[in-house]
Amino acid sequence: MKARKLHRVIGVILLLPFLGWAITGFVFFIKPGYAAAYEMLTPKTYALTGALPVNPDPMWLEFRYLRTVLGDHLLARTNKGWQNLSPTDKQPRAMPNETELAQLVQDAFSANPARYGNISRVSGSTVWTDTGIEVNIDWNRMSLQQKGKDTDRIDLLYRIHYLQWTGFKSVDKIVGFAGLVLVIALTTLGAWLAFKR
Repeated sequence: MKARKLHRVIGVILLLPFLGWAITGFVFFIKPGYAAAYEMLTPKTYALTGALPVNPDPMWLEFRYLRTVLGDHLLARTNKGWQNLSPTDKQPRAMPNETELAQLVQDAFSANPARYGNISRVSGSTVWTDTGIEVNIDWNRMSLQQKGKDTDRIDLLYRIHYLQWTGFKSVDKIVGFAGLVLVIALTTLGAWLAFKR
């Protein structure tokens, strides 16, 4: 196959990826809706009263002491990870029931009630709202991770941009690698044709 024809064929093959890269690249540049989609949701904390009621354990790498609507929490990190402990006896605090989890998360929603609305369902450590937001609770770290339809849309754009089209990691790696090889081939052939004259 002649170089000019090969260049044209590769160019046609890359039309769809180039279009995807251009559109998604533009979105990544202006970042519309990113602030809400990736907003950091944290449990609402309240002022502590009095001195720290516990001496740090030498096995702790770090610790935090805070108060939420569910009471006081002692968060300690060891080489095995984080634990949510009772400040009085340093014993692990059990995961709260669904009513208490809903109370904790609804209290955090006060930072942006328009986005989060009200809780519609709780199952395990996941909460769903009437505005379509899903919140996952990491009890041991006392952290919340939220995502909505806007987060899913932006994540989809990233998958399009990085040629992760199939949903299968091994196949997507091959597609991505093939895309890069074709871009290099297209560039090399174009340069060769340009300077050949």
